[in-house]
Amino acid sequence: MGAVGDDGHTGLAFETLDLAPVGIAVTRGPEHRLVYTNALYRSQFSDPRGEVPLDEAFAGFVRRHHRRQFDRVHSTGEPFVTTSEAEPGQPGARERFYTRSLSRVVFGPGDYGVLAVMMEVTEQTTAARQVTDLAEQRRRILRRYESLMRVSADIFWVTSRDGYVSEPSPSWERVTGQRWEDYRGQRWLRTVHPDDRPATVESWLRAVGRSTELWEHVYRLRTVAGGYRHFQLRAVPICEDGQIVEWVGSSIDVEQQWQEQRRQRLLDRAAIATAQLRSLQEMLGALADVIVPELADGCGVYLVTDLIGQRDDADPFVVERLATAARPGLVRLPPYSEERLPASNTFAQVVRQRRPVLKTFPAGSPPPGLVPRGTRPWLEANDANGVLVLPVIVDGAVSALVCVVTCGNRPAIRRADISLLNRMFVNAHDALSRAIRFQRAQQIALALQYSLLAEPPRVPGMRIVARYRASPAAAEVGGDWYDSFVLPDGVPALVIGDVAGHDLGAAVAMSQLRNMLRALAMDRREPPGEILTRLNIAMESLSGDITATCVYARVEECEDGHRLRYATAGHPPPLLITQEGRGRYLDDAVSPLLGLPSREGRVSRTAPLPPGSTLLLYTDGLVEHPGEHLDRGLDRLRRMAEPLAGQPVDKFCDQLLSGLPTTGLDDIAVIALRLPAQG
Repeated sequence: MGAVGDDGHTGLAFETLDLAPVGIAVTRGPEHRLVYTNALYRSQFSDPRGEVPLDEAFAGFVRRHHRRQFDRVHSTGEPFVTTSEAEPGQPGARERFYTRSLSRVVFGPGDYGVLAVMMEVTEQTTAARQVTDLAEQRRRILRRYESLMRVSADIFWVTSRDGYVSEPSPSWERVTGQRWEDYRGQRWLRTVHPDDRPATVESWLRAVGRSTELWEHVYRLRTVAGGYRHFQLRAVPICEDGQIVEWVGSSIDVEQQWQEQRRQRLLDRAAIATAQLRSLQEMLGALADVIVPELADGCGVYLVTDLIGQRDDADPFVVERLATAARPGLVRLPPYSEERLPASNTFAQVVRQRRPVLKTFPAGSPPPGLVPRGTRPWLEANDANGVLVLPVIVDGAVSALVCVVTCGNRPAIRRADISLLNRMFVNAHDALSRAIRFQRAQQIALALQYSLLAEPPRVPGMRIVARYRASPAAAEVGGDWYDSFVLPDGVPALVIGDVAGHDLGAAVAMSQLRNMLRALAMDRREPPGEILTRLNIAMESLSGDITATCVYARVEECEDGHRLRYATAGHPPPLLITQEGRGRYLDDAVSPLLGLPSREGRVSRTAPLPPGSTLLLYTDGLVEHPGEHLDRGLDRLRRMAEPLAGQPVDKFCDQLLSGLPTTGLDDIAVIALRLPAQG
């Protein structure tokens, strides 16, 4: 470079730098006097208001910010470079960034200056800072999210875009006890309760397939402790460039919340059921349906009664099963059954002690004496593993027993569930009390009714079973009756009858007819038609206009087995079911009902009784429906009785009473005889 003259001008051709794309300034001397700036420098650093000359502004700027760097370059000749340095600007102005290089220029011997080259990099620096800030923000958000997950979620997990677990989850391992190799992909489903797996898979696949913004689901998860607990699942998709790259989710233990919600839901359902129903049987059935399958796999509700307990019998307790329920996949026990219990039976103990009893046992192997004899086969066939017998105390007395059963792999009833069941029946107390008071009025009537009825005799080689079921719509005694006795010639006799009316008068007339018929039959060995003829004549001595229907039958031995000699007076015909399950009505001995003035004799007929066959006598309440022809009811009874031919005769009767659609407006009496099978 050339030297600078006394007037401050230099021979150097600085003017050639005027159009350079960078800002250039030249100083001279140790005081760094500004001697040259190009156009770009002046446009970037001049005072826009023109209040301060450029050389003064430059001198002040160097003095305040870069004096040390300018001095070192001037004295040593070593260049100095800065990158992305903020340049102080006017107050309120946008912050600007420059790269700056300082190098020494020589004007002459010992005469030095500094060449400053500056390039604005504000846009690049701002962009870089934004990227850095965004990255830091994302790291901060991630740290907060992870901290939040540690505080609010029991499990934190990540899956691939197609829903397969793709990263290890220490929290999953801590809660479930599974190792990474055991739950990666879709192996995590092994810890989900088997009953919840199908719904969980379906819901998750639907969320992944539809790219749901938020997936929520509740399932039961097996924990490291060994039991199942309810967890609330939530998952959201993570997107990049509009595409899902993964799913992030959490699982929160909501077992306590779920139990509380279920408890309230079941109590509400039970309250609605008992509030809307009036019949005790309907109420108990509705409560059983609330219990199953939410709390158990099966349930039976038994009414505690002492009607037959007053008889001379070794079994002091009698229960009537009025309602049953079973989860899908299990055969439901018939709703009605009447069973006597020894004092050692668990049911009898619960009645005496007024406390629930919970028994657990190997699947399908209930201990003896736990349940009534008719219920035990159901427990064995369905792999029952636990039974809870709960007393239902109404008006200070144990009025009913609830038998709650768990089967298969289902855990036994928990203490919390026992408390819930207690609360359910306590809340239903008033409704049950009203229904039971009505039931007790029926029981008083039934006690009178049963006192007028006799236990079927024990006949070697045969089995005779009788059932009486009062109308649930009335609390009075009726005129239905059955009877069975052994005649002096050793022949068993069967009787079924129905006196018109449904009041105390009908019951008294029924008792009179029963006693008269038995006396006539025991006095003379005559065909059944003759006995009914004599009974019709004897009825003239009774006060009032009494009409009745009746079937009287003798079961006689013959050379090829047994035969039935019978007569029918206005009554539905006997039904005969063979051992193979073929049924037919014995309707050849039809004659008018009793109580009509007639001297004509009643007809007797004979029918063979095949080995192993079942003879059923019944009253019209089993088959009659208002507005329906009797033939339809008879056909319905035959079709239902035929498949039951292989059942024990007591179960045969119970299932007919439970399965046939009766009106509930009339009493029902049945008596059945089962003959020995061939050989």
